[in-house]
Amino acid sequence: MEKEGEIIVGLDIGTTKIACIVGRKDKHDKIEVLGLGKTESIGVKRGVVANIEHTVQSIKTAVNIAEQKSNVEIKSVHVGIAGQHIRSLQHSGNIIRVNPEKEISVAEINQLTQSMYGLNMSPGEEIIDVIPQEYIVDNESGIRQPVGMLGNTLEANFHIIIGQTAAARNIFKCIQKAGLETVNLILEPIASALAVLSDEEKEAGVVLVDIGGGTTDIAIFQDDIIRHTAVIPFGGDVITEDVREGCTIIKKHAEELKVKFGSALASENRDDEVVAIPGLRGRPPKEITLKNLASIIQARMEEIVDQIYFEIKNSGFEKKLIAGIVLTGGGAQLKHIDQLTEFTTGMDTRIGYPNEHLANNVSDDMASPMFATGVGLVIHGINRTEIETGFHSPEEVPSEKTGFWKKKKSKREEGPKGYLNIIKSFFENDTDG
Repeated sequence: MEKEGEIIVGLDIGTTKIACIVGRKDKHDKIEVLGLGKTESIGVKRGVVANIEHTVQSIKTAVNIAEQKSNVEIKSVHVGIAGQHIRSLQHSGNIIRVNPEKEISVAEINQLTQSMYGLNMSPGEEIIDVIPQEYIVDNESGIRQPVGMLGNTLEANFHIIIGQTAAARNIFKCIQKAGLETVNLILEPIASALAVLSDEEKEAGVVLVDIGGGTTDIAIFQDDIIRHTAVIPFGGDVITEDVREGCTIIKKHAEELKVKFGSALASENRDDEVVAIPGLRGRPPKEITLKNLASIIQARMEEIVDQIYFEIKNSGFEKKLIAGIVLTGGGAQLKHIDQLTEFTTGMDTRIGYPNEHLANNVSDDMASPMFATGVGLVIHGINRTEIETGFHSPEEVPSEKTGFWKKKKSKREEGPKGYLNIIKSFFENDTDG
Protein backbone atom coordinates (compact mmCIF):
# COMPACT_ATOMS: atom_id res chain seq x y z
CA MET A 1 0.00 0.00 0.00
CA GLU A 2 1.27 3.51 -0.78
CA LYS A 3 2.30 5.55 2.20
CA GLU A 4 -0.22 8.26 1.41
CA GLY A 5 -2.91 5.56 1.33
CA GLU A 6 -2.38 4.40 4.93
CA ILE A 7 -5.81 3.71 6.46
CA ILE A 8 -6.47 5.57 9.72
CA VAL A 9 -9.42 5.17 12.08
CA GLY A 10 -10.63 8.03 14.30
CA LEU A 11 -12.91 7.21 17.25
CA ASP A 12 -14.85 10.11 18.75
CA ILE A 13 -16.37 8.98 22.06
CA GLY A 14 -18.90 11.70 22.82
CA THR A 15 -21.70 12.16 25.32
CA THR A 16 -24.50 11.87 22.74
CA LYS A 17 -22.83 9.86 19.96
CA ILE A 18 -19.89 7.60 19.23
CA ALA A 19 -18.52 8.10 15.72
CA CYS A 20 -15.98 5.82 14.07
CA ILE A 21 -14.46 7.23 10.86
CA VAL A 22 -12.26 5.17 8.55
CA GLY A 23 -10.23 7.35 6.20
CA ARG A 24 -7.04 7.79 4.23
CA LYS A 25 -5.35 10.55 2.28
CA ASP A 26 -5.99 10.56 -1.46
CA LYS A 27 -3.59 11.76 -4.16
CA HIS A 28 -4.94 15.32 -3.84
CA ASP A 29 -4.04 15.43 -0.11
CA LYS A 30 -7.72 15.27 0.84
CA ILE A 31 -9.35 12.83 3.26
CA GLU A 32 -11.20 10.01 1.55
CA VAL A 33 -13.75 8.61 4.02
CA LEU A 34 -14.10 4.88 3.45
CA GLY A 35 -16.71 4.30 6.15
CA LEU A 36 -18.58 5.97 8.99
CA GLY A 37 -20.12 4.17 11.94
CA LYS A 38 -22.32 6.25 14.24
CA THR A 39 -24.32 5.12 17.22
CA GLU A 40 -25.96 6.62 20.28
CA SER A 41 -23.53 6.96 23.17
CA ILE A 42 -24.85 5.17 26.24
CA GLY A 43 -22.57 5.25 29.25
CA VAL A 44 -20.76 8.57 28.75
CA LYS A 45 -21.67 11.65 30.82
CA ARG A 46 -20.11 15.04 30.13
CA GLY A 47 -17.30 13.47 28.17
CA VAL A 48 -16.38 10.99 30.92
CA VAL A 49 -17.12 7.25 30.92
CA ALA A 50 -19.81 6.58 33.53
CA ASN A 51 -20.62 2.98 32.55
CA ILE A 52 -17.90 0.74 31.09
CA GLU A 53 -20.14 -2.02 29.68
CA HIS A 54 -22.56 0.36 27.94
CA THR A 55 -19.69 2.36 26.46
CA VAL A 56 -17.96 -0.81 25.22
CA GLN A 57 -21.20 -1.91 23.54
CA SER A 58 -21.63 1.48 21.83
CA ILE A 59 -17.99 1.43 20.64
CA LYS A 60 -18.42 -2.10 19.23
CA THR A 61 -21.62 -1.09 17.40
CA ALA A 62 -20.04 2.02 15.83
CA VAL A 63 -16.89 0.09 14.83
CA ASN A 64 -18.92 -2.78 13.32
CA ILE A 65 -20.95 -0.36 11.18
CA ALA A 66 -17.74 1.37 10.02
CA GLU A 67 -16.15 -2.00 9.20
CA GLN A 68 -19.13 -3.08 7.10
CA LYS A 69 -19.26 0.22 5.20
CA SER A 70 -15.51 0.44 4.59
CA ASN A 71 -14.69 -3.26 4.11
CA VAL A 72 -11.76 -2.70 6.46
CA GLU A 73 -11.00 -4.75 9.56
CA ILE A 74 -10.46 -2.24 12.37
CA LYS A 75 -7.81 -3.15 14.92
CA SER A 76 -6.39 0.18 16.13
CA VAL A 77 -7.92 3.63 16.64
CA HIS A 78 -6.92 7.24 17.29
CA VAL A 79 -9.11 8.37 20.17
CA GLY A 80 -10.30 11.80 21.24
CA ILE A 81 -10.31 12.71 24.93
CA ALA A 82 -12.39 15.50 26.47
CA GLY A 83 -14.46 15.93 29.61
CA GLN A 84 -14.81 18.46 32.38
CA HIS A 85 -11.67 17.15 34.12
CA ILE A 86 -9.36 18.54 31.38
CA ARG A 87 -7.31 21.65 32.17
CA SER A 88 -4.23 23.25 30.70
CA LEU A 89 -1.30 25.41 31.75
CA GLN A 90 1.72 27.12 30.23
CA HIS A 91 5.20 26.09 31.34
CA SER A 92 8.74 26.69 30.16
CA GLY A 93 11.85 24.54 30.38
CA ASN A 94 15.47 24.76 29.33
CA ILE A 95 18.63 22.71 28.91
CA ILE A 96 22.24 23.91 28.95
CA ARG A 97 23.94 22.25 26.00
CA VAL A 98 27.06 20.14 26.51
CA ASN A 99 28.64 21.22 23.22
CA PRO A 100 27.40 24.64 21.99
CA GLU A 101 29.52 24.27 18.82
CA LYS A 102 27.40 21.33 17.65
CA GLU A 103 24.08 21.84 15.87
CA ILE A 104 20.92 21.43 17.97
CA SER A 105 19.56 17.94 17.33
CA VAL A 106 16.11 16.37 17.35
CA ALA A 107 17.25 14.31 20.36
CA GLU A 108 17.86 17.48 22.41
CA ILE A 109 14.40 18.81 21.55
CA ASN A 110 12.97 15.43 22.56
CA GLN A 111 14.85 15.61 25.86
CA LEU A 112 13.43 19.06 26.59
CA THR A 113 9.87 18.05 25.66
CA GLN A 114 10.06 14.85 27.67
CA SER A 115 11.30 16.68 30.78
CA MET A 116 7.87 18.35 30.99
CA TYR A 117 6.26 14.97 31.76
CA GLY A 118 8.15 15.05 35.07
CA LEU A 119 6.28 18.09 36.41
CA ASN A 120 4.55 17.55 39.76
CA MET A 121 0.80 17.12 39.37
CA SER A 122 -2.00 17.03 41.93
CA PRO A 123 -2.90 13.49 43.12
CA GLY A 124 -4.99 11.67 40.52
CA GLU A 125 -3.89 13.90 37.65
CA GLU A 126 -1.58 13.12 34.73
CA ILE A 127 -0.08 15.12 31.90
CA ILE A 128 -1.87 14.03 28.73
CA ASP A 129 -0.07 16.18 26.19
CA VAL A 130 2.96 18.45 25.98
CA ILE A 131 2.76 20.79 22.98
CA PRO A 132 5.83 22.94 22.17
CA GLN A 133 4.82 26.51 21.35
CA GLU A 134 8.09 28.25 20.57
CA TYR A 135 11.78 27.81 21.24
CA ILE A 136 14.40 30.22 22.58
CA VAL A 137 18.08 29.76 21.71
CA ASP A 138 20.51 31.95 23.72
CA ASN A 139 17.68 34.42 24.53
CA GLU A 140 16.66 34.65 20.85
CA SER A 141 12.91 34.03 21.06
CA GLY A 142 10.17 33.19 18.58
CA ILE A 143 12.00 30.24 16.98
CA ARG A 144 9.66 27.57 15.59
CA GLN A 145 12.22 24.93 14.59
CA PRO A 146 15.65 25.16 16.23
CA VAL A 147 17.13 21.98 14.68
CA GLY A 148 20.49 22.82 13.09
CA MET A 149 21.06 26.04 15.06
CA LEU A 150 24.02 26.69 17.39
CA GLY A 151 23.79 27.96 20.97
CA ASN A 152 24.60 27.43 24.64
CA THR A 153 21.05 27.15 25.99
CA LEU A 154 17.87 25.76 24.49
CA GLU A 155 14.59 26.88 26.06
CA ALA A 156 10.97 26.28 25.10
CA ASN A 157 7.51 27.40 26.10
CA PHE A 158 5.02 24.52 26.33
CA HIS A 159 1.25 24.18 26.43
CA ILE A 160 0.59 21.34 28.86
CA ILE A 161 -2.75 19.52 28.93
CA ILE A 162 -3.70 17.75 32.16
CA GLY A 163 -6.49 15.29 32.87
CA GLN A 164 -7.65 12.88 35.53
CA THR A 165 -5.79 9.59 35.37
CA ALA A 166 -8.91 7.54 36.15
CA ALA A 167 -10.96 9.18 33.37
CA ALA A 168 -8.33 8.46 30.71
CA ARG A 169 -7.77 4.92 32.00
CA ASN A 170 -11.50 4.24 31.74
CA ILE A 171 -11.50 5.32 28.07
CA PHE A 172 -8.48 3.12 27.43
CA LYS A 173 -10.15 0.21 29.25
CA CYS A 174 -13.33 0.54 27.14
CA ILE A 175 -11.36 0.45 23.90
CA GLN A 176 -9.34 -2.51 25.14
CA LYS A 177 -12.53 -4.39 26.09
CA ALA A 178 -13.94 -3.64 22.63
CA GLY A 179 -10.97 -5.59 21.21
CA LEU A 180 -9.14 -2.55 19.85
CA GLU A 181 -5.76 -0.95 20.37
CA THR A 182 -5.40 2.76 21.22
CA VAL A 183 -2.72 4.27 19.01
CA ASN A 184 -3.04 7.71 20.47
CA LEU A 185 -5.10 9.91 22.82
CA ILE A 186 -5.70 13.39 21.40
CA LEU A 187 -7.46 16.32 23.04
CA GLU A 188 -10.74 16.68 21.12
CA PRO A 189 -10.69 20.46 20.50
CA ILE A 190 -7.19 20.11 18.99
CA ALA A 191 -8.51 17.39 16.65
CA SER A 192 -11.54 19.54 15.73
CA ALA A 193 -9.24 22.50 15.04
CA LEU A 194 -7.31 20.41 12.48
CA ALA A 195 -10.57 19.70 10.65
CA VAL A 196 -12.16 23.17 10.54
CA LEU A 197 -9.52 25.89 10.99
CA SER A 198 -7.35 27.31 8.23
CA ASP A 199 -3.65 28.09 8.72
CA GLU A 200 -4.46 31.79 8.16
CA GLU A 201 -6.99 31.75 11.00
CA LYS A 202 -4.52 30.13 13.41
CA GLU A 203 -1.94 32.73 12.42
CA ALA A 204 -4.34 35.67 12.81
CA GLY A 205 -5.75 34.45 16.14
CA VAL A 206 -8.91 32.37 16.48
CA VAL A 207 -11.09 30.63 19.07
CA LEU A 208 -12.26 27.13 18.23
CA VAL A 209 -15.46 26.27 20.15
CA ASP A 210 -16.65 22.67 19.86
CA ILE A 211 -20.18 22.41 21.28
CA GLY A 212 -20.84 18.75 22.05
CA GLY A 213 -23.64 17.03 23.92
CA GLY A 214 -22.01 17.01 27.35
CA THR A 215 -19.23 19.58 27.12
CA THR A 216 -18.14 22.65 25.19
CA ASP A 217 -14.44 22.47 24.32
CA ILE A 218 -12.34 25.55 23.61
CA ALA A 219 -8.94 25.93 21.93
CA ILE A 220 -7.38 29.35 21.29
CA PHE A 221 -4.70 29.77 18.61
CA GLN A 222 -2.64 32.87 17.87
CA ASP A 223 0.47 33.28 15.70
CA ASP A 224 -0.04 29.60 14.72
CA ILE A 225 0.55 28.54 18.33
CA ILE A 226 -1.99 26.95 20.67
CA ARG A 227 -2.35 29.39 23.55
CA HIS A 228 -5.20 28.15 25.72
CA THR A 229 -7.51 25.14 26.06
CA ALA A 230 -10.52 24.73 28.33
CA VAL A 231 -13.58 22.53 28.79
CA ILE A 232 -16.95 23.94 29.91
CA PRO A 233 -19.16 21.21 31.46
CA PHE A 234 -22.27 22.24 29.49
CA GLY A 235 -23.39 21.36 25.98
CA GLY A 236 -26.45 20.49 23.92
CA ASP A 237 -27.81 18.07 26.53
CA VAL A 238 -28.54 20.80 29.09
CA ILE A 239 -30.45 22.73 26.43
CA THR A 240 -32.57 19.62 25.73
CA GLU A 241 -33.14 19.25 29.47
CA ASP A 242 -34.26 22.90 29.73
CA VAL A 243 -36.69 22.40 26.83
CA ARG A 244 -38.03 19.24 28.49
CA GLU A 245 -38.69 21.07 31.76
CA GLY A 246 -39.83 24.36 30.24
CA CYS A 247 -42.33 22.73 27.88
CA THR A 248 -43.17 19.80 30.21
CA ILE A 249 -42.59 17.16 27.53
CA ILE A 250 -40.54 13.94 27.40
CA LYS A 251 -36.82 14.07 26.56
CA LYS A 252 -37.19 12.44 23.13
CA HIS A 253 -39.69 15.10 22.02
CA ALA A 254 -37.54 17.86 23.57
CA GLU A 255 -34.52 16.75 21.50
CA GLU A 256 -36.60 16.57 18.30
CA LEU A 257 -38.06 20.02 18.98
CA LYS A 258 -34.60 21.50 19.56
CA VAL A 259 -33.10 19.97 16.42
CA LYS A 260 -35.99 20.67 14.02
CA PHE A 261 -37.40 23.96 15.28
CA GLY A 262 -34.94 25.31 17.84
CA SER A 263 -33.32 28.73 17.54
CA ALA A 264 -30.81 30.58 19.68
CA LEU A 265 -32.61 33.90 19.10
CA ALA A 266 -36.21 34.31 20.25
CA SER A 267 -36.54 37.56 18.26
CA GLU A 268 -36.22 35.56 15.01
CA ASN A 269 -39.53 33.75 15.66
CA ARG A 270 -43.05 35.11 15.26
CA ASP A 271 -45.62 34.83 18.05
CA ASP A 272 -48.03 32.86 15.86
CA GLU A 273 -45.61 30.04 14.95
CA VAL A 274 -46.80 26.95 16.80
CA VAL A 275 -45.77 23.29 16.76
CA ALA A 276 -47.87 20.42 18.15
CA ILE A 277 -46.27 17.62 20.19
CA PRO A 278 -48.13 14.26 20.28
CA GLY A 279 -49.86 13.66 23.60
CA LEU A 280 -48.96 10.69 25.79
CA ARG A 281 -51.32 7.69 25.85
CA GLY A 282 -54.43 9.19 24.28
CA ARG A 283 -53.93 12.65 25.73
CA PRO A 284 -54.50 15.60 23.39
CA PRO A 285 -51.48 17.05 21.52
CA LYS A 286 -49.54 19.80 23.28
CA GLU A 287 -49.04 23.09 21.44
CA ILE A 288 -45.78 25.00 21.91
CA THR A 289 -44.94 28.36 20.36
CA LEU A 290 -41.58 28.52 18.61
CA LYS A 291 -40.93 31.87 20.28
CA ASN A 292 -41.28 30.27 23.72
CA LEU A 293 -39.04 27.37 22.62
CA ALA A 294 -36.38 29.81 21.37
CA SER A 295 -36.58 31.84 24.63
CA ILE A 296 -35.74 28.71 26.65
CA ILE A 297 -32.86 27.81 24.31
CA GLN A 298 -31.54 31.38 24.18
CA ALA A 299 -31.39 31.70 27.97
CA ARG A 300 -29.17 28.60 28.30
CA MET A 301 -27.13 29.39 25.19
CA GLU A 302 -26.35 32.88 26.50
CA GLU A 303 -25.03 31.28 29.69
CA ILE A 304 -22.74 28.95 27.67
CA VAL A 305 -21.51 31.80 25.45
CA ASP A 306 -20.81 33.92 28.57
CA GLN A 307 -18.58 31.11 29.86
CA ILE A 308 -16.84 30.85 26.48
CA TYR A 309 -16.21 34.61 26.56
CA PHE A 310 -14.87 34.34 30.12
CA GLU A 311 -12.31 31.75 28.92
CA ILE A 312 -11.33 34.01 26.00
CA LYS A 313 -10.72 36.94 28.37
CA ASN A 314 -8.99 34.62 30.83
CA SER A 315 -6.49 33.56 28.15
CA GLY A 316 -5.20 37.12 27.81
CA PHE A 317 -5.56 36.99 24.00
CA GLU A 318 -8.99 38.63 23.65
CA LYS A 319 -7.65 41.63 21.71
CA LYS A 320 -5.38 39.53 19.47
CA LEU A 321 -7.98 37.21 17.92
CA ILE A 322 -8.49 38.77 14.48
CA ALA A 323 -10.26 35.71 13.03
CA GLY A 324 -12.82 35.70 15.85
CA ILE A 325 -14.71 32.53 16.81
CA VAL A 326 -15.33 29.31 14.87
CA LEU A 327 -18.20 27.18 16.20
CA THR A 328 -18.28 23.46 15.46
CA GLY A 329 -19.63 20.23 16.96
CA GLY A 330 -23.24 19.03 16.91
CA GLY A 331 -24.41 22.06 18.93
CA ALA A 332 -23.18 24.43 16.21
CA GLN A 333 -26.09 23.26 14.02
CA LEU A 334 -28.56 25.23 16.17
CA LYS A 335 -30.16 28.00 14.12
CA HIS A 336 -28.88 31.58 14.73
CA ILE A 337 -26.18 30.38 17.13
CA ASP A 338 -23.54 32.35 15.24
CA GLN A 339 -25.57 35.58 15.51
CA LEU A 340 -26.12 35.08 19.26
CA THR A 341 -22.37 34.47 19.76
CA GLU A 342 -21.52 37.63 17.78
CA PHE A 343 -24.03 39.72 19.76
CA THR A 344 -22.71 38.46 23.11
CA THR A 345 -18.95 38.61 22.45
CA GLY A 346 -18.67 41.28 19.76
CA MET A 347 -16.38 38.91 17.83
CA ASP A 348 -16.77 37.69 14.24
CA THR A 349 -18.26 34.19 14.28
CA ARG A 350 -18.64 31.48 11.66
CA ILE A 351 -19.68 27.82 11.70
CA GLY A 352 -16.80 25.38 11.09
CA TYR A 353 -17.44 22.52 8.65
CA PRO A 354 -14.85 19.77 8.08
CA ASN A 355 -15.57 19.61 4.32
CA GLU A 356 -12.48 21.65 3.33
CA HIS A 357 -10.29 18.61 4.04
CA LEU A 358 -12.68 16.01 2.62
CA ALA A 359 -12.50 14.50 -0.86
CA ASN A 360 -15.23 15.51 -3.33
CA ASN A 361 -16.92 12.10 -3.34
CA VAL A 362 -17.62 12.14 0.42
CA SER A 363 -21.33 12.18 1.36
CA ASP A 364 -22.89 15.45 2.53
CA ASP A 365 -23.55 13.92 5.97
CA MET A 366 -19.80 13.85 6.66
CA ALA A 367 -19.53 17.61 6.14
CA SER A 368 -21.64 18.21 9.26
CA PRO A 369 -19.98 20.06 12.18
CA MET A 370 -20.84 17.06 14.39
CA PHE A 371 -18.11 15.04 12.64
CA ALA A 372 -15.39 17.70 12.99
CA THR A 373 -13.67 15.84 15.84
CA GLY A 374 -13.76 12.48 14.03
CA VAL A 375 -12.35 13.94 10.81
CA GLY A 376 -9.70 15.78 12.85
CA LEU A 377 -8.67 12.52 14.54
CA VAL A 378 -8.13 10.94 11.11
CA ILE A 379 -6.07 13.96 9.95
CA HIS A 380 -4.00 13.82 13.15
CA GLY A 381 -3.43 10.08 12.65
CA ILE A 382 -2.32 10.61 9.04
CA ASN A 383 0.14 13.35 10.08
CA ARG A 384 1.59 11.13 12.79
CA THR A 385 1.85 8.06 10.54
CA GLU A 386 3.61 9.99 7.79
CA ILE A 387 6.26 11.08 10.27
CA GLU A 388 6.78 7.63 11.75
CA THR A 389 6.96 5.83 8.41
CA GLY A 390 9.58 8.26 7.14
CA PHE A 391 7.21 9.94 4.69
CA HIS A 392 8.91 13.16 5.82
CA SER A 393 12.68 12.84 6.26
CA PRO A 394 14.04 13.61 9.75
CA GLU A 395 16.13 16.44 8.23
CA GLU A 396 13.07 18.09 6.67
CA VAL A 397 11.79 21.08 8.61
CA PRO A 398 8.46 19.79 9.91
CA SER A 399 5.31 21.78 10.57
CA GLU A 400 4.24 22.60 14.10
CA LYS A 401 1.99 19.58 14.44
CA THR A 402 4.20 17.08 12.63
CA GLY A 403 7.30 18.31 14.43
CA PHE A 404 5.47 17.75 17.71
CA TRP A 405 4.58 14.18 16.85
CA LYS A 406 8.05 13.28 15.67
CA LYS A 407 9.56 14.51 18.89
CA LYS A 408 7.04 12.84 21.11
CA LYS A 409 7.25 9.47 19.37
CA SER A 410 11.06 9.41 19.27
CA LYS A 411 11.27 10.10 22.97
CA ARG A 412 8.54 7.69 23.96
CA GLU A 413 10.41 4.89 22.24
CA GLU A 414 13.17 5.38 24.82
CA GLY A 415 10.93 4.37 27.72
CA PRO A 416 7.32 4.28 28.90
CA LYS A 417 7.27 7.86 30.17
CA GLY A 418 4.67 9.25 27.78
CA TYR A 419 1.09 9.32 29.03
CA LEU A 420 -0.32 6.61 26.75
CA ASN A 421 2.58 4.30 27.64
CA ILE A 422 1.93 4.89 31.36
CA ILE A 423 -1.69 3.78 30.88
CA LYS A 424 -0.68 0.81 28.72
CA SER A 425 1.86 -0.40 31.28
CA PHE A 426 -0.77 0.03 34.02
CA PHE A 427 -3.09 -2.38 32.20
CA GLU A 428 -0.31 -4.79 31.28
CA ASN A 429 0.44 -5.10 35.01
CA ASP A 430 -3.23 -5.41 35.90
CA THR A 431 -3.96 -9.08 36.46
CA ASP A 432 -7.73 -8.52 36.18
CA GLY A 433 -7.33 -7.85 32.44
